[in-house]
Amino acid sequence: MGWNSWDSYGTTVNEQEVLANAQAMHDKLLPAGWNTLVVDIAWYDPTARAHGYNENAPLVLDEYGRQLPDPQRFPSAANGAGFKPLADQIHALGLNFGIHVMRGLPRLAVERDLPVFGTPYTASQIADTSHVCSWNPDNYGIDHSQPGAQAWYDAQVDLFALWGVDYLKVDDMQTPFYSEEIASYAAAIEKAERAHGCEITLSLSPGGWVPTTHVDFLREHAQMWRISDDLWDRWSDIFQQFARLARWAPFQRNGSWADADMLPLGHIGLRAERGDDRQSLLTPNEQRTLLTLWAMGRSPLMVGGDLPTSEPATLELLANPALQEVTAGSKGNCEIIRERVGAEWGKDESYLGDQIVWKAEAADWADGTPSAHAGGFYAAIFWTGSEPHEFSVALQSIVGIAKASQPWAITNLWKGLETLESDARIEGEGPDRVIAATIPAHGTAWLSLDPTEPEE
Repeated sequence: MGWNSWDSYGTTVNEQEVLANAQAMHDKLLPAGWNTLVVDIAWYDPTARAHGYNENAPLVLDEYGRQLPDPQRFPSAANGAGFKPLADQIHALGLNFGIHVMRGLPRLAVERDLPVFGTPYTASQIADTSHVCSWNPDNYGIDHSQPGAQAWYDAQVDLFALWGVDYLKVDDMQTPFYSEEIASYAAAIEKAERAHGCEITLSLSPGGWVPTTHVDFLREHAQMWRISDDLWDRWSDIFQQFARLARWAPFQRNGSWADADMLPLGHIGLRAERGDDRQSLLTPNEQRTLLTLWAMGRSPLMVGGDLPTSEPATLELLANPALQEVTAGSKGNCEIIRERVGAEWGKDESYLGDQIVWKAEAADWADGTPSAHAGGFYAAIFWTGSEPHEFSVALQSIVGIAKASQPWAITNLWKGLETLESDARIEGEGPDRVIAATIPAHGTAWLSLDPTEPEE
């Protein structure tokens, strides 16, 4: 759970902005589990700008071709200090610090034929100039058949570990799927962790067309991997994630996470790659749906909005303790119902939207924190239509047939943040009881169900 600069600042974030978001996270969101700050792409480009990348940018590199923070945007990085002073300040707030890098090595390092640290080889000897990113011009690929190739990643990651980097988002790794690059980067991280006694989370990006058949390889080499391309504040983007998260949810494991991408919530687009300065265009219902789906799918939660200037309502949503509770403390998460709903049965032209239902069992957290709902369940009823709709879901579909006759207490996990005046409720008697709710447009009812003793 953390913050990434991409949705707000694209390639242009500076030290003051990172620290302001760190302070806001510490003050308002840390108790709810938000604890990681990530500086996204191009922190080494002094010519970085909104809405795109720069050809032949004068990247800031050390004598071995490794990227250094631009000291104009990150003054504490001057005189070769790198990100260590910034990381120290973020660690002092009880937070983790992360950065973004691209696959490969800088083209500028190859043009200058800079040495590869700790080897007799140079950048031009290990570069694969045909193995380039289709959307970013900064790097060449690496020819892993050449001696010195692995040493490049080893030296780069070792420098990051010396700075105190806890989290690495490595881009252009999965679309196409570069298994050799992923394994090489993972090996460099393992070597740095042994050398420095640290832990570094590896997050792979982007995620278009990543098949579930790669899950064993991904679990072996990374802690997070994207399952979509960039997600923005459009309902159509969220709608597409229902199917992706349903596909990946059965594969989620503690320490190995399919990542549905950043949350475009709050104040975004200040100097971003896409769109202009705005509060998120998602409606309040869509924002709750987004957060509920990510939590039920156990996706990592990385918000993209600038925290100090986001609307209070956004921070209130993010501070909901249920987000961490369900993401960390649930198992068996899955989509159990997805049905098209029409105004008239059997007539496609009367289609109104999809009713989608997820369930999960409450569970203790991996760190030993006891479940907040021992013996209970979580449920989310989603509605993708553009007008409110009344639904009923059989209680036994959530708690199981054997437990359907038992008494259950139902709690709305969005509490006072719901726009509806009435919460979801249990209706009926015995095993045929249902959960009934009116779901708003593009909205959700997010619930916990706790077993109770029968009244005397």
